[in-house]
Amino acid sequence: MATKHVYVQVNGLKKHYGDGDARLTVLDGIDTSINRGEICVMLGPSGSGKSTFLNLIGGLEDADGGSIMVGGCDLTVLKPADLGEYRRRELGFVFQFYNLVPDLTIKENIEVTAHLSKKPLDVDDLLRSLGLYEHRNKFPRQVSGGQQQRCAIGRALVKNPSLLLCDEPTGALDYKTSKEILQLMEDVNRTFGCTIIIVTHNAAIARMANRVLRLRDGRIVEDELNESPVAAAELDW
Repeated sequence: MATKHVYVQVNGLKKHYGDGDARLTVLDGIDTSINRGEICVMLGPSGSGKSTFLNLIGGLEDADGGSIMVGGCDLTVLKPADLGEYRRRELGFVFQFYNLVPDLTIKENIEVTAHLSKKPLDVDDLLRSLGLYEHRNKFPRQVSGGQQQRCAIGRALVKNPSLLLCDEPTGALDYKTSKEILQLMEDVNRTFGCTIIIVTHNAAIARMANRVLRLRDGRIVEDELNESPVAAAELDW
């Protein structure tokens, strides 16, 4: 059996917004670890701190306490310029809303981030693996929502990131398209070996994960390894 190596290690992570009577604690001492190459699904109701956790891992916000180690690097001590380099080097982001540039073609939307990496994937090969090659010269408005999300995933993947952060990636999609996107992420994990963290309200998606985290009121109430993940194609909800 292959040795598992911890890639993301979080200890005592804290985050709040506001001060005084308006102070809101969003993360209240989070401890967890995620192994390299895992698919981790994070569940919890709105306001539980899921997206904030993702933003902190992504270096988009500063923590108020604790440490965030990604690949042996502590994000909480990095200067802004170094955080920017970390995001360029390590990360791909996929969001619920695709945020594609409307006046660029599908191919151009993906190419726009390729130059950020020293080791980008081949754009045409990526388009083929995403099932978008025949749509490469179309604009976002000319393709379906699922195809737009595939393009958004391609834009994140072309940098060849070690870590893919996905915030409600199927939230705006219908059931069939959601399943297709989850299968694509499964393929991405298998093909490129990147670690994937998926934040979602949909508890059924947890069945495809190697690790399941459940947040409530800023704390982890469940942190479990799934020894027998279900194939994304077999998920049902």
